Amino acid sequence: MFTGLIQRIGTVRRVSRGAGLVLEIAADKPWGSPLEEGESVAVDGVCLTVVKCDGSRFTADVLRETESRTGLADLVPGAKVNLERALRAGDAMGGHIVQGHVDCRGTIIAKETKGRDFQLRVKCGRVLAAESVLKGSVTIDGTSLTISGLGDDWLAVDLIPATAAETTLGAKKVGDNVNLEGDIVGKYVAKSASSAGLTEEKLRTAGFID
Repeated sequence: MFTGLIQRIGTVRRVSRGAGLVLEIAADKPWGSPLEEGESVAVDGVCLTVVKCDGSRFTADVLRETESRTGLADLVPGAKVNLERALRAGDAMGGHIVQGHVDCRGTIIAKETKGRDFQLRVKCGRVLAAESVLKGSVTIDGTSLTISGLGDDWLAVDLIPATAAETTLGAKKVGDNVNLEGDIVGKYVAKSASSAGLTEEKLRTAGFID
């Protein structure tokens, strides 16, 4: 499990596409404690297992299922990625609960400067949008963000300068693809409501929605 608070920026050093996709990634600075083989690291929001490690550099295998759902297959040597080690007991929970299980790919359709901050609008598909709420959480390339705008098939997030500088999101541009993971709480609520036969029309009729 992760929190969506990016700890390091990684650089892809090697991409192997033999029997399966293998990534070698180097963090931009040393970790507080050495990486260990078998531990989990989120790479652009995708939970991967460290197969080999040497200092700030590690190697991870990528499942074919993961390739199909994320943008890891598009990575090339030199690409920058967001990195976060798995949450440990006693660590501060500063973001939100992130599984590292990407739901879908999204595409940035607008980038707007708002004073010192800027907003990204991301086309995300109807399922993820339906499970999201304004002021709720979403993970974009592993970064925990608050939803500031929401449509039928898109969502928007605002980034402060620190987030833009300390993650890869500051360099994103219109047309770029990103990994998206919806809030796990929203998924369970949507599943429960569906199983119970609840619809927006029924909730409105009952007075729960204006």
